[in-house]
Amino acid sequence: MWGSVYLVVRDFDKSVSFYEKTLDMKVSESNGKRFAVFKCEGLTLCLMNGYYDDENRDHVVTKGGYWEMYDNMSKIADSENTRKVFINLGVEDLQKEYDRIKALGIARDLTPIRYINVFVPYWYFTFSDPDGNPIEITGGMED
Repeated sequence: MWGSVYLVVRDFDKSVSFYEKTLDMKVSESNGKRFAVFKCEGLTLCLMNGYYDDENRDHVVTKGGYWEMYDNMSKIADSENTRKVFINLGVEDLQKEYDRIKALGIARDLTPIRYINVFVPYWYFTFSDPDGNPIEITGGMED
């Protein structure tokens, strides 16, 4: 089995730029301004332009019916983000990554590096992307 996680975004170009900086890589594949793919080690993260299909109806061919709750990308893009899904990324040196993300100046609601121990020790920091999707970065840290 293969797969990916994709985010429906409001501002496609802004989100592509944000994730290129956050992931420190360029888009791996794209479908014009509709869909962008980032193939990271162990994760394929994609961005779906929530407004593309409505703005480019002459490019869209569908079969099998329309399901409002899944197919109305504009409505999905405009909906409130409840932050039920976290994007979790791991790094070797958490402090170095924290300093890099902070220096980029793109992270909304950036937390300090935090620690929790529930069965195992866990160091992490969290911030939000342009659509309010939470990103958690975890990794090695000196006590």
